Amino acid sequence: NDGNLQLLAIPTNQRAREDLVAVGDHIEAEKDRLLNVFLTFGKCICEQLRSQGYWADYIDPCSGLPMISLNCNKVYSEVDGMECLLNYKAYNAGFCKILTHPKWGSAVYPATIFAYAPVEVAKSLMALFPSAS
Repeated sequence: NDGNLQLLAIPTNQRAREDLVAVGDHIEAEKDRLLNVFLTFGKCICEQLRSQGYWADYIDPCSGLPMISLNCNKVYSEVDGMECLLNYKAYNAGFCKILTHPKWGSAVYPATIFAYAPVEVAKSLMALFPSAS
């Protein structure tokens, strides 16, 4: 039933072990860890949705480009998305916008999944990941 289908933006935020505004090899290692966690999670969610016949894609937080849809050059800003979708605050630091989570401050790693599916289907998949709820 296509009547239940909706375009969904599924914003995710991981709590970082470090303030990601800082610099250094340990900060880059933490960003890499968080990226790999999200890429595994995003791939899993999208594979599940796609296996049920729905469209889904996840954004590479580093490039802002979709991971599955090819030939797309439209960049999605995770910071702008979190500001718009969750009303999180951000501030400018030079040429970079810094997201601030209401509880974690700038120790946050935002990333987004998009889907065209029923809300209940997406919710049931997300419920399989208790820390993702």
